[in-house]
Amino acid sequence: MEYSKELINRLEEKAKTLRRNVVVSIGVGVAGHIGGSNSSADIVAALYFYKMHYDCKNPEMKDRDRFLLSKGHVAILQYAALAEAGFFPVGDLRHTKEIGFYLQGHPDVRKTPGIEAGTGSLGQGLSIGLGMALGMKADHIDRNVYVLIGDGELGEGQIWEAAMAAGYYKTGNLIAIVDKNNLQASGAVRDRMNSNPVPDKWKSFGWNVIEINGHDMVEILTALDQADQEKGKPTVIIADTVKGKGVSFAENVVGFHNGMLTEETYRQALAELA
Repeated sequence: MEYSKELINRLEEKAKTLRRNVVVSIGVGVAGHIGGSNSSADIVAALYFYKMHYDCKNPEMKDRDRFLLSKGHVAILQYAALAEAGFFPVGDLRHTKEIGFYLQGHPDVRKTPGIEAGTGSLGQGLSIGLGMALGMKADHIDRNVYVLIGDGELGEGQIWEAAMAAGYYKTGNLIAIVDKNNLQASGAVRDRMNSNPVPDKWKSFGWNVIEINGHDMVEILTALDQADQEKGKPTVIIADTVKGKGVSFAENVVGFHNGMLTEETYRQALAELA
């Protein structure tokens, strides 16, 4: 499929806006997950502002696509997208993680409009997404469930239980996206619970596997559209990304998995994302 230059430029600018909103949400002197948020921003921009069907005025609309942030510690990225999509005011992002506020460090399905499930205990999102996808098929709802997973999260056994079940049930409306930035909280994925080779594992469970550059918007849109056409089996999009993408001092730096910004680095990050 051909995509217009106008569409690609708009989505790339939207991804930059999401990254900027992530920085604003973190603020100064408080730790925040800038690394995994920024590595996934292009993907999330493509989902919310190109691919997914939803209604910000009716978040529980039955005929909607679902998005689950299995790596729930990067909730600030989803909040940035939800705010830009009109679910709540963008200005509220500055109050993220304040005690009693509705935008907490992990997604809360009870308080935040647009959140489909409470996530952040790693490994659970794909199981929840599989249940939703099977339920939607039973109810004849022709929509998709998208689940964003971290590559460090692939060390959780529950991911592979869900992958096996989804392959067995040929759940074509379930689309997993692996943010493969190669770093997790305690270091390189290959030096911890090494999940490589990632594509071969998913193929062995009967999934349709698509590998892309997770910062190339044309590749992202192409993969999402191809996944939408695959009805006979679940699809996983393995996106090669850069941890902390867009903020020079945070790129590929483990310390910014959950890092703290000073006044100086805060201003620098906003300037780089202007």
